[in-house]
Amino acid sequence: MIPLTPKEQGYTFPAEWEPHRATWLSWPHKEASWPGKIQSIYPNYTHFIKLVSEGERVCINVADSQMQVHVTEWLKKAQVNLSQIDFFHFPTNDAWCRDHGPAFLVNRQEGKKAVIDWGYNAWGDKYPPYDLDDVIPTKIAKALKLPLFVPGIVMEGGSVEFNGKGSLLTTRACLLNTNRNPHLTQGEIERYLSEFYGINHILWLGDGIIGDDTDGHIDDLVRFVNPSTVVTVVEENLNDENYEILQKNLKDLAGMRLESGQQLNIVELPMPKPVLYEGQRLPASYANFYISNKYVVVPTFRDLYNDDKALHILETLFTDRKVVGIDSTDIIWGLGSFHCLSQQEPL
Repeated sequence: MIPLTPKEQGYTFPAEWEPHRATWLSWPHKEASWPGKIQSIYPNYTHFIKLVSEGERVCINVADSQMQVHVTEWLKKAQVNLSQIDFFHFPTNDAWCRDHGPAFLVNRQEGKKAVIDWGYNAWGDKYPPYDLDDVIPTKIAKALKLPLFVPGIVMEGGSVEFNGKGSLLTTRACLLNTNRNPHLTQGEIERYLSEFYGINHILWLGDGIIGDDTDGHIDDLVRFVNPSTVVTVVEENLNDENYEILQKNLKDLAGMRLESGQQLNIVELPMPKPVLYEGQRLPASYANFYISNKYVVVPTFRDLYNDDKALHILETLFTDRKVVGIDSTDIIWGLGSFHCLSQQEPL
């Protein structure tokens, strides 16, 4: 007998603003991801943990008890309430829990949760080894005693965005890249998305921002802020290499319809001034915010005008949470920010 898919069993992937039980993180420890800077990211990273932990539990994957002691010292410095922290001795290769962590599903009618363990290949085999990261969802499902689904294809959490009402946003640049699932057509990938995330309607954009080593993750581009509204980053400088890419995305969004047939309500979010590392453009984007139970945590980049503008726009959209900016100038050296580093577990 062929097992039922998550969708057939009544599971779906909830929107990020729906209530969380916890946020999952994998403690950053790979120095090559932050060359010469890894120590400098911890004050702002632990500030992020402090804010999130005020409204939900924070579950942190660490290699062992020795790393747990090291992490606890940093959390104490940040005045984190340690009673809100749960440690799991699950070693990882890197810190990007959005992509290697569990995708949590819910069945609201039956009050059940489950985990998807998608395949993970470090964004097309760019950063081996990734064997430890690839097994994290299965370890977490076992620890939480939750049902586990294993689709058998590569999929990253940062490549998909949900409105909680049946629609999913993604990009062709990432999901149709030959370094992920070269044996699958777009239609076949859509079936996996539909059956394993429990959604009905897929919206495709084109390319991602310059400097994004994930080949165009949606969480640097466009985010749902409610079931019918998205924020999308735009570049005002006509000579910037992101200008045309983001204008094309804006035009494509304007022509899209939700599963209800409704047009998207589109709110434009600025891009920060270019952030460079040794001449390399980094994927700095205000769209990489994280929606926790109590806060919306937004990466900022020491660009006073655009930082303030982005925070103000998000404040008008998230009236039920406090919008807080945290300097991500050092964190973005790792080529990701707060959304890339975290994965929500719904209630």
